[in-house]
Amino acid sequence: MKLDSNNHSVFSLNYHLILCIKYRKKVLTDEISDYAKVIFERIGENYHVTLSEWNHDNDHIHVLFKAHPNTELSKFINAYKSASSR
Repeated sequence: MKLDSNNHSVFSLNYHLILCIKYRKKVLTDEISDYAKVIFERIGENYHVTLSEWNHDNDHIHVLFKAHPNTELSKFINAYKSASSR
């Protein structure tokens, strides 16, 4: 296992995020998933978030990502959801 480090600490913070479509409607296609993944990676650069794994089904998306301890996850998720919903 590879550990990340700052000046005074060593860490490995992995998160599993599941994004569900409202009413679990089956609307996700490969093109929509790829577009959402590109947005995730672009916004993640600003918040020091790196994508580890991305999988989707017709009605939800599984995201595995790594983050730094000083990352404000609520602000990152809010920015991602507002950007991807457009």
